[in-house]
Amino acid sequence: MSNRPIILGIVGDSAAGKTTLTRGIAQVLGEDNVTIICTDDYHRYDRTQRAELGITALHPDCNYLDIMQQHLSLLRTGQPILKPVYSHKTGTFEPPQYIKPNKFVIVEGLLGYSTRSCRDSFDVKVYLAPPESLRAKWKIKRDTMKRGYSPEQVLAELEKREPDSENFIRPQRKWADLVVTFYPPNEEIEEDNSRLNVRLVLRPTIPHPDFIKIIELTDSGAKSAVRLGLDRDMGKPVDVLEIDSHATAEQVSKLEKVLCHEMPDLFPHCSLGGNLELGKITGTTDEVLQSYPLALTQLLISFHTLKATHVHHF
Repeated sequence: MSNRPIILGIVGDSAAGKTTLTRGIAQVLGEDNVTIICTDDYHRYDRTQRAELGITALHPDCNYLDIMQQHLSLLRTGQPILKPVYSHKTGTFEPPQYIKPNKFVIVEGLLGYSTRSCRDSFDVKVYLAPPESLRAKWKIKRDTMKRGYSPEQVLAELEKREPDSENFIRPQRKWADLVVTFYPPNEEIEEDNSRLNVRLVLRPTIPHPDFIKIIELTDSGAKSAVRLGLDRDMGKPVDVLEIDSHATAEQVSKLEKVLCHEMPDLFPHCSLGGNLELGKITGTTDEVLQSYPLALTQLLISFHTLKATHVHHF
């Protein structure tokens, strides 16, 4: 067992669902055991300065990547950091925070894998890649409700950021051990996020649970609600696990059993019906809904994070 903190990276574009995913994972790992860090805190310029300079928050030059890198290295060896604090509400910086790492550190943000040294600090790397149309919908909803923007402002911002998304954010996908894509079952974007399917790209960079035992490798002809297949992602061979939103409790529990059998620490969370904390999503009318695809994604990422405590990554 290693005594240093285990560092999990969750990287994706703005409003890709990083916080929702992180919340459930922190609950599985135990909130007292988890330190969550958002790399937006490492912005170099505040909102006003960015507007004056004509630079977006997604551009590496707009972030202190060197300090972020240094802080990740310190956290990895269990040392405290004095972390900057950026407020999305005001668009300005607040006094820094003294952070001592817990057993697990979840680092979520835009540019976590953009340098070699940053990438080397993570034990498990996740990249969130929702379809752009869905991400735009999520961003409009969040920024109008929580950050005081109008829908028009958010759309203009998305357009302004697109070149940087393409050049700096999306290429980081290639460094991830797991690529997570939530997507609507039909082409149209539904209002209800609890009805999204998930497609999980499992790269051979870390050992994944043996799902073959329970899911026959399907060819695209057979349509089960839980599918395992072989594919290529960014030119490399990968396994792909797909879970549809209409998967039944029975299908889902088979997957859970594999995870919990290989990682007994997960047992307390291994009855989705019983553990309503996982897969929680706030619906359009603020009621709390549950999504099996989200719950299983949170469970699988937690599995890998726990597994990393038993494995030294050399």
